[in-house]
Parts: sequence; structure tokens; C-alpha cells
Amino acid sequence: MSIIKKQDFIDSVADALQYISYYHPLDFVQALEKAYNKEQSQAAKDAIAQILINSRMAAEGQRPLCQDTGIVTCFVKIGMQVQWDSDLTVQEMVDEGVRRAYSNPDNPLRASIVSDPAGRRINTKDNAPAVVHIDMVPGGEVEVAIAAKGGGSENKSKMVMLNPSDDVVEWVLNTLPTMGAGWCPPGMLGIGIGGTAEKAAVLAKESLMDPVDIHELIERGAETTEEKLRLEIFEKANKLGIGAQGLGGLTTVVDIKIKSAPTHAASKPVVMIPNCAATRHVHFHLDGSGPAELTPPKLEDWPEVTWEVGENVRRVDLNTVTRDEIKEWKMGETVLLSGKLLTGRDAAHKRIQEMLHNGEPLPVDFKDRFIYYVGPVDAIGDEAVGPAGPTTATRMDKFTDMMLEQAGLIGMVGKAERGPATVESIKQHKAVYLMAVGGAAYLVAKAVKNARVVAFEDLGMEAIYEFDVEDMPVTVAVDSEGHNAHVAGPAIWKANIEELDARLSEL
Repeated sequence: MSIIKKQDFIDSVADALQYISYYHPLDFVQALEKAYNKEQSQAAKDAIAQILINSRMAAEGQRPLCQDTGIVTCFVKIGMQVQWDSDLTVQEMVDEGVRRAYSNPDNPLRASIVSDPAGRRINTKDNAPAVVHIDMVPGGEVEVAIAAKGGGSENKSKMVMLNPSDDVVEWVLNTLPTMGAGWCPPGMLGIGIGGTAEKAAVLAKESLMDPVDIHELIERGAETTEEKLRLEIFEKANKLGIGAQGLGGLTTVVDIKIKSAPTHAASKPVVMIPNCAATRHVHFHLDGSGPAELTPPKLEDWPEVTWEVGENVRRVDLNTVTRDEIKEWKMGETVLLSGKLLTGRDAAHKRIQEMLHNGEPLPVDFKDRFIYYVGPVDAIGDEAVGPAGPTTATRMDKFTDMMLEQAGLIGMVGKAERGPATVESIKQHKAVYLMAVGGAAYLVAKAVKNARVVAFEDLGMEAIYEFDVEDMPVTVAVDSEGHNAHVAGPAIWKANIEELDARLSEL
């Protein structure tokens, strides 16, 4: 019989969450390196390079890989012979570990969890509670798999109740393009098949805790139904040409994970959950001998990848840029932003909408300004701001016409695609949408030289900041004529892949 002490469990959870905030799993880094070396699309290759550089920087600086430090998901397998020395439940111990990890003064993590989700949506301030799944298993140990799941990728989860005769692969290939790029590809897809609706979702989430091993599976060959599905989906998903950040390319997924369970004869529930480029998880065991010991990876195991801005870049002074100037920008161009950049995301946009509806003056003048969709991590030391990567721009689509027409914006910066109506609004108002790389938050933050809150301070990380940026790299995703990189790029690369396959089949 093992006796697991409360403090050992709490300390292990807190240490694990700090650990995964800045250390990618090495198998994921190696998979990205393979994708980088293989990639032929320059836009996708540049995006993967930024993700890999950000990964190394985060590991060196022990600061978050992504500004969205996630909702904590914890799978706890408790041996039947385990005895707890604790006055708290497992859920309460996990939550206490979360509070300690996210309030660590040496590396504070962004609190993103809100209570009353259908109503006031009040931030809990400490990122608790976590989502905890508990299983009783044979033995005398506690096994924990813990992850910090970003909202951008979680929001792209899909579920379907297929007929028993329906094809899972067909559903995945039809569904994946509808997910857009808000889940920050390249990443992993976790797929749960069978059980009931909620069981399939848990299977999908748990599958994402497994290591990246698709290339080993390719080499040895598939033996089970799940392995055959993994290989088929991996090959066909990458032929869609979606590519890194949805810009078009050879690698959309670095692995496919599948878990299944027996189900009703009339049912085939399927859930697909993506993991983004900020894949964060770790496993540890407790046997009563003390807290878990997590061994840091070696920095020399990261690839030596460099990313340099090419010669044909457009340098922009945000303090003086005009509507006439942005009309010259073309889809796919690299732009370096310098000057004063406003920020704002969901809660700020909703409040602006309410103020405009009520005829109240806005606290910030948005006329001829650019806004960056971001909720940064708190700064430490001499940082101007903590990791500050872009959030999914699609969530701001319903506010875009208002911000362009009534508030006077001329440009927006975010991640992933915009919807058709928003692209049309951008075209109509001769504005522009720029894309920063999701999953490169620490790298992006280095371009911010000063930051101050200018409105809605009570919203915490969703307040409106004014950043002073210097050479912040972005890509023109939608230009003033409505040309859309997230439509053109994947279409071009899907055709390129089909042509390459055709040539290979002729050899």
C-alpha cells in the first residue's frame, strides 16, 4: 500500500504546470523540425521557423510558449491500493496546484477561466477549477497526465453521431477544412470513436496525451484498425494543403491519435479535438516517496533554426500610416510594424459595442488606428509585456463592421482566417487584416518595447493596452481588395500536392 501525501500531490501538479508552460515535449519539437525541413511553402516554412524559435526562447527564458496558458485538463489514475494522506479531494488538490502554478511570481501564467459561463463570465483570477478525470486502476501508484489546453484549439473541437456504416475518414476530411486555422496548425488531431457522446470526447482528449510516433508507425506498418485509420487520416489530411497557420503547405498535422471504446449497435459517436502548435502536456507517477521529479530537456536538443526577414519587406510606421498607404499592401506580403498599436479582444469589443449603442464616448480614439487581438501574460522583471501572441481573429468577426465603420479602425492583427462577411467588410472599408503567428507568443512579445493599459482595466488580460512595437512581423492575410491568403494559400498547395502525386505515380 502506498500513502500519497497531499503536499506531494499539490506540489507535483504545480511543478508540472510550470514545466509545461515553457517546455514543449521534445517529440513534438522533433516532429516540427521534420515538418520544417520538408516544407516547400515559404509562408508555412517561415511560420514553423517562428514557432521553433519561440519554443527554444521559452525553454531558455522559462516563460510561456503561448499567452494562452490554457485550461488545465488532468487525467488521474489511482491505484486501488493507494491511500491518501489528505483532507482534500483529488479535484481540490489539483485545483490548489493550479492556483500555485498560475500565481508563481517568477513565471505568472495567464488566468483565463471564467465562472458563470452562460451569464456574467467572471474571471476566477487563479485559473481554477481544472477539468479532472479520475480512474481507479490496479496497483499502488498514482499516474497523472496533465495538460494546459489553449482556447483557440479547444474551440475547434467537433462532434458527430455517425451512422454505423458511415466512414470516419470521410467525416474527418470533410470537417477539417471547416475548422479554419484558429487551432494553430501544424498540430495533432485527437479522435475518439465509440462509447457514448461524452465518452468519445474524453477518449479524444486523452489520446492527445500520447507521444508523437506516427513516423515509427509508418515504418513498422499498421496492425490494428486504429493504427490503419491513423495512417490513412495522416496522409490524406496533409494532402488538403491547409499547412502551417492555414497559409497553405505540406504539413497540416504532425500526428493523428485515436482511442476507441465499445458502443451501441445503433451508434458511432466520433469526436475530433485538435492540439495546437503550443502542445503542452507531461506525465508523472507518485508512489509515496515524495513529489514527482521532472527532468528538464537539454537545450541542445532543439534544432538550430533561424528566421530572418527577407529583403522585400514593408516597414510601416503605425503612428503615421494612412488609408492610402495600406491600399498598396498585397496579400502575402511580410510587414514589420513599428509605433503605437492598440489591443483588444472579446470582452473589450463587447463593451465598445454597448457604449456605441448607448451613445457613450469611447475611452480610446480608434480612428485610423490598428488593433491587435491579444490577451498578454503579465510582465516580469524588465519585460514590457509577457508573452503576447495573437488570439483567434474569427471571434471578433461580429464586431468588425462596427469597428471599421463606427470606431474608424483601418487595420487589425490576429491569427487565423476571417469569415466571408468580414472579408467583404474589410474590402468595403479599404482596411486590412494582418496575421501574426499563433504559437510564437514569447517571440512576438520581444517586439513590444512598452505597454500601458489605456481602457477597461477591470477586464484584466482583456483590457485595452497600447503597445509600442518595433519591427513586429506580420503577414498581410486580407488586403484592401479582399484578397484572402487563407483561401488562396490552401487552394494553391492542395493543387500543388495533387500535381506532385500525379508526377510520382507516373515514375
